[in-house]
Amino acid sequence: MSAIDPPDAARRAQEIAPARRGFPPFRPDETTATIVLFLLPTLVMLGVFVVWPIFSSFELSLYEWNGIDPVRTPVGLENWSRLLADGVFWRAFQNNLVVVIFSIVIQMPLGMALAILLERGGRRFLFRVFKTVYFFPMLMSSVAIGILFKYIYDPSFGIVNEFLEGVGLQGQSWLGETHLALFAVIAVICWQFTPFYMILFLAALNGINEDMRDAARIDGANELQYYRFVALPLVQGTVRTAILLSLIGSLKYFDLIWVMTEGGPNNASELMATYMYKKAFPSFDMGYGSAIASALFIIVMVIALGAQFVTRRFETEV
Repeated sequence: MSAIDPPDAARRAQEIAPARRGFPPFRPDETTATIVLFLLPTLVMLGVFVVWPIFSSFELSLYEWNGIDPVRTPVGLENWSRLLADGVFWRAFQNNLVVVIFSIVIQMPLGMALAILLERGGRRFLFRVFKTVYFFPMLMSSVAIGILFKYIYDPSFGIVNEFLEGVGLQGQSWLGETHLALFAVIAVICWQFTPFYMILFLAALNGINEDMRDAARIDGANELQYYRFVALPLVQGTVRTAILLSLIGSLKYFDLIWVMTEGGPNNASELMATYMYKKAFPSFDMGYGSAIASALFIIVMVIALGAQFVTRRFETEV
């Protein structure tokens, strides 16, 4: 007989095996009722203001309704068939994907670069001032930012064209040209939200144990090598979270686009959320607007879950 019985070996292997991710088993005890009681107000609020409107949107998508008349006409899947054949909706979907790609490609590296700069600066007064100044765009209202940049982009007296003409280049109608409008707004979106990811990454970098930096220095690593091979792998969970936040936010973005272009010109900057608003409220087509809202919910859920699955596969255990 071997020194270790097979059942004993299997038990030990199970003990040292990494725990599977997922929800812990539910074991009610004497504190369960208290926990449920404290969670109940939040669950009720979520049910009334989040869960019920989602199901209500799916229900309304099966009707023809102007949002005012008490009578709603059932039309089955007619609104969904109309949605699948709607070229404007699919253009809005493509524009959303463009916003997603540029938001992630610009905001993540820029936010990380600013975070590294401020982390290296430490608590010195000048860097604390920079930290506050960099965060100003996040503190401003999106409506105020949209109005401000409409003046900045103005083809007649905007400072962007004034600068270009001052250096001998020709000014543009930034929000009036179909090939420029969406990218002009994306630049403003990145300017507004990069500070959020900067603070997120800065908190993650500051949370790294200083012993890791000391160990890297002892091994001969310079600052670039420390951030490349030590710091970035340690904060990849935060980077993954930031990518998911940027992806979801970009797919359902509305306010800045609506203030600056209202989806124009000629639907060049139309997003799914702005198109949904146009159909549901100004056009009094609540049934079709609800179909767009429901499709937006499905698209965001599918892409977000897919991105979460893909990014989790590349996550390294540290």
